[in-house]
Amino acid sequence: MTEDSAAGKAAEQATGKATGEAEKAAGKPESAARTGLGQGPGRLLVMLYGVFTVAAASRSIYQLIAQYQEAPLAYILSAVSAAVYAFITVSLVRGGEGARKAAMVCCALELLGVLTVGTWTLADPSAFPDQTVWSDYGMGYLFIPIFLPVTGLLWLRRSRRG
Repeated sequence: MTEDSAAGKAAEQATGKATGEAEKAAGKPESAARTGLGQGPGRLLVMLYGVFTVAAASRSIYQLIAQYQEAPLAYILSAVSAAVYAFITVSLVRGGEGARKAAMVCCALELLGVLTVGTWTLADPSAFPDQTVWSDYGMGYLFIPIFLPVTGLLWLRRSRRG
């Protein structure tokens, strides 16, 4: 290594250290703190959202391809739920204040979706010839779809930075 490249590398490290200290002083989260949403009890949420992402996505993809004409609304809603679950999973893993806020909005929309579809499936069962993830408030999934967004909202609220 030449003296110029060694000096350049040392300057780069010093600049990176100074930038990290400046971000810390400005109240910006460090990269290690960014993952705080998926730590502790958040790990269980990440796992559950990940499992529901795979379950809802695989089921809806198959149904959209093989059975679309039987119940298109139900299958599209299952695909939407899979997308919501995936977004929340990524937000929890990514961490940081922006991801926390985005996950809060998605959890609120998820809860609204579960309540709307759950009520709709009870009020007019003929509208859904086949089940969605959110049908009957998630009864086919042990009611986890109704509890998951509530738990997510509580965790995200608790993990808010002061």
